[in-house]
Amino acid sequence: MPIVPDQKDWTWVLSRPCPECGFDASSSTPATTPGQLANLLPRWRAVLRRPDAVIRPDEDAWSALEYACHVRDVFSLFDHRLNLMLSEDGARFADWDQDRTAIEQDYAGADPAEVSAALAAEGEQAAESFGRVPEQDWGRTGVRSNGSQFTVLTLAQYFLHDVVHHLHDVDG
Repeated sequence: MPIVPDQKDWTWVLSRPCPECGFDASSSTPATTPGQLANLLPRWRAVLRRPDAVIRPDEDAWSALEYACHVRDVFSLFDHRLNLMLSEDGARFADWDQDRTAIEQDYAGADPAEVSAALAAEGEQAAESFGRVPEQDWGRTGVRSNGSQFTVLTLAQYFLHDVVHHLHDVDG
């Protein structure tokens, strides 16, 4: 059964801590992103080892497995967006329909062990990319299809919130 899409604009997390997961964007930079991800990846892998990882807690929420698939794809997406921002002035990001992706890629039917390995690999790749960003490039810009503007700094912060928040969603 498909989940009702989340239409919220979460960019507000760049200006104040998230009351749900506690993430404070001001504590993150592209330089700290690799270390923060290194601390989160084992927690995601532990979530995927739980026997109930494939079970939706209710009809309106993804299972831990589905959230992990989403986070795996977020790693890849933000790595791509970061590289676009570093190579193009005023980079523009194509729209990404996460809900359609979840259905098309059958997140619910994925193998937790395969997702765990892919999530770790994609997370490590994203960490490497953010770790290579020189401080003078943190102000480079990009624009999401809905008009939201990011710098490399705010992209790192927004990205990390997504990973942390979903870990909170699955009690990881």
